[in-house]
Amino acid sequence: MNTIVNSDSAYFPSARSLASQATEKVQSRAVGPDVLRSLAILLVMLVHLPVEATPSLLVGIRTYGWLGVDIFFVLSGFLIGTQLFKEVFRTGNVGLKSFYLRRAFRIFPAFFVVLGLYAIFPILRDAPTMQPVWSFATFTVNFDFDPRVGRAFTQAWSLCVEEHFYLVLPLLVLLLHRRISTGWMLLTAMALVVAGMILRYAIWESQVGVLVDADKLRDAFAVYLRDVYYPTYTRLDGLMFGVILAAARFFKPELCKRHAPPRVALPLGAALVVAALVLFSIRGPLAGTNLFLVFQAQLGAVAGFPLISIGIALILGAMLDLEHVLKRWPVPGAVIVATLSYSLYLTHKSVFHVDRLIFGEENLQGGFGFVIYLATSFAAATVLWFCVERTFLLIRDRVLSPSK
Repeated sequence: MNTIVNSDSAYFPSARSLASQATEKVQSRAVGPDVLRSLAILLVMLVHLPVEATPSLLVGIRTYGWLGVDIFFVLSGFLIGTQLFKEVFRTGNVGLKSFYLRRAFRIFPAFFVVLGLYAIFPILRDAPTMQPVWSFATFTVNFDFDPRVGRAFTQAWSLCVEEHFYLVLPLLVLLLHRRISTGWMLLTAMALVVAGMILRYAIWESQVGVLVDADKLRDAFAVYLRDVYYPTYTRLDGLMFGVILAAARFFKPELCKRHAPPRVALPLGAALVVAALVLFSIRGPLAGTNLFLVFQAQLGAVAGFPLISIGIALILGAMLDLEHVLKRWPVPGAVIVATLSYSLYLTHKSVFHVDRLIFGEENLQGGFGFVIYLATSFAAATVLWFCVERTFLLIRDRVLSPSK
């Protein structure tokens, strides 16, 4: 369990430098979360790649690349939940100042550097229009985020959801850890999940479905993103099940071993993810439209997100239990991709836009465009990581070291 707590969140891996990770206590990193984190960022990068620049073998996977965000959410819920549960168990308290400072050092520097570049140099924007800069700076852009008004830097929506989670969860743990039992915590979490399903259904029926019935599919897609996909209050499933997994493994480890061993959790988790993707694939009135490449059907929007989140949580739990096996068969490059995941997340859309300006969109087709996209994205992310992320993580370690 301690090896997991050393990683700060799904987006933000350990503070060690890329160069030193090869020789400096590699065993302190858990292989399972690194593999899932790497898969998540690669899926997100794939879904934002134009289909013309996507190798034919990956076009089908690209349709469901948005799944990477849900993997990030489950990882964040688990890793941050475990960190907080460990602290409150050890000290009986949550150091809010330390927690928030660590989050700020981790998230703000790279984010505001990229946001500043978007604001100062419009040529770097991956779309002609952009939401107000203040909405990004206050992490509120995911509320009323209408892509018809501004589409540049859209990936920031999920970072806003994470920020709200970081703000609220420590307070809840601090206030409730002595006042609520594990059973009540699970009941409350499930009530929130059910409430999210009801809310998504109501929004679809009142906002999205009306436009679909009127054959205004592009407007329906924009409203779906704005009112169902982006807001924090409709996307708590992944974070919630990540926290539930953390609580179960931390407070009830014997129950986890008895009822959710890897031989059960892994196939069950995979089956739930597949079932959710089937729900997302029921096109209904959207059958035959290209918009379904990114437009999720009603059944998926309502019930698919919790199913996917439960499935990912079960897969993560199984991978943690199989850590001794995974360490013997490491995935090449997983540590590096996981370490760069936050910088990749912030920069990949702008990087491909710049690629188009330099090489010409007509020259970025198929495999060649894909290779250029990967090479330039990782180059930009490495620069951002070394120059900004790593610098502020080292400052953070000095400022917040126990001796201070």
